[in-house]
Amino acid sequence: MNSLALAIEKKLCRVAIGNHDEFRQPGAVKAAVAEFISTLIFVFAGSGSGIAYNKLTGNGPSSPPGLIAASIAHAFGLFVAVAVGANISGGHVNPAVTFGLFVGGNITLFRGILYIIAQLLGSVVACLLLSFTTGGLEIPAFALSGVSVWSAFVFEIVMTFGLVYTVYATAVDPKKGEIGVVAPIAIGFIVGANILAGGAFTGASMNPAVSFGPALVSFTWTHHWVYWAGPLVGGGLAGIVYEVFFINHSHEPLSEF
Repeated sequence: MNSLALAIEKKLCRVAIGNHDEFRQPGAVKAAVAEFISTLIFVFAGSGSGIAYNKLTGNGPSSPPGLIAASIAHAFGLFVAVAVGANISGGHVNPAVTFGLFVGGNITLFRGILYIIAQLLGSVVACLLLSFTTGGLEIPAFALSGVSVWSAFVFEIVMTFGLVYTVYATAVDPKKGEIGVVAPIAIGFIVGANILAGGAFTGASMNPAVSFGPALVSFTWTHHWVYWAGPLVGGGLAGIVYEVFFINHSHEPLSEF
């Protein structure tokens, strides 16, 4: 027990704050722009698939075919979004991923804030573009269905834990070797699978940015805190668990991912 506490303490000591000068560094700005574009691509494809399905069938996205369509669209969209941003920003595309990497000492607080701002803006712009290009069709916001708010909170924690754990295992772990090549595929697949598991209950956000854009554009904030608190808790837990138990602590902190 003492050794576990010591490992956690050492890991927390690796958390870096950074400084405000990072907001002006060319590399950080380029990375933020990459996060903005990647998140825009992902949200436009994911939310757009829901709008298109509603228009074509008149059925809600929580119907069985709707869940399958959402799962495929989000899995493919995230695969591309992570792949195109990986060499520039690491392809986080998600404040929960960024937060999970921060608590693991893999990104500074200031750079993380810059990423999260870019991700939120990318989501909002994607939803505004969807509203414009579809002639003002409703942008569906995330909502609970048939579960209590606390059940939804735990749902989002567990699903996001799985997502960020996958990110660590395939993209962050210095021992990943060749498996890092398939990281975008694995990350897209776990999101698609989680949508099939939790989409009918919470919408399976796992991503505060994905929830924020539709909520702002449609101005629907009911239980919106769940889509921030759940993913951030799940992402943070995944970062701590993977770093403490599985990563060799001799590796250099603050990796480019």
